[in-house]
Amino acid sequence: MDVIKASGGTYSWSGDEQHANDLRKKIGTLLETPNFYHYLSAEKNLRIAAMIKGRGEDDIEKVLRIVNLYERKDSKFNTFSLGMKQRLAIASALLGDPEILVFDEPTNGLDPAGIAEIRELIKDLYKQGKTIIMASHILDEVEKVCTHVAIIQKGVLKSVGSVAELMNTAAVDTGVHIVIEISAADNIALKNMLQQMPGVETITEVEKELHLLCAENITGETINRFCFDRGIVLNKLNVKRKSLETRFLEITGRQSDK
Repeated sequence: MDVIKASGGTYSWSGDEQHANDLRKKIGTLLETPNFYHYLSAEKNLRIAAMIKGRGEDDIEKVLRIVNLYERKDSKFNTFSLGMKQRLAIASALLGDPEILVFDEPTNGLDPAGIAEIRELIKDLYKQGKTIIMASHILDEVEKVCTHVAIIQKGVLKSVGSVAELMNTAAVDTGVHIVIEISAADNIALKNMLQQMPGVETITEVEKELHLLCAENITGETINRFCFDRGIVLNKLNVKRKSLETRFLEITGRQSDK
């Protein structure tokens, strides 16, 4: 985005390495901290942003409605909550109807309600046909929102692909994909029986239940059927798939300087 001058290297958008200035006009950006005039209204701030961009002045009402701030268009920026400030920043990024949106930490500092608002807004923008590139360290949000993910460590691209592909790669690499929490009236008998079940890799006793590490082909249904057919009725069965956060730590080696 030319915020910092590059000392070297090249990049391309949609396969085009030329006409960088023209390409940037097709990109809407949200930096980590929204930067507006605190004493001006939402509408006036967007008007200034449109003048700086040289486009989008006719979009102000539309983008305010998209981010659900139209009723507060005359309110000063310093009266907004953090979530509202972030939504105004997204409205600014939408001026000029860009094809691509780049969001840097869009949920940074927000409470759970604010995070949920931004998450749904990003999903709605995606449904409208926008391509959204989001940088975030909140991996639970990445898993909930994104279709594809790239993991970068110290400038090196460690892994890239769809979220599903990344999780499936974990299954191929480790042979273990699913964690199942399970219990019955007689956990000793349950453990002895499950040790004979193909696909159950390890069984760990945790308080009054058993935690199973299972191969990818094992489902809650197969576990339940296997137990029921052998006369054991389960009183708990919870299937937990490996999270993106866990996969991230596996790829980066659990180092703190990501």
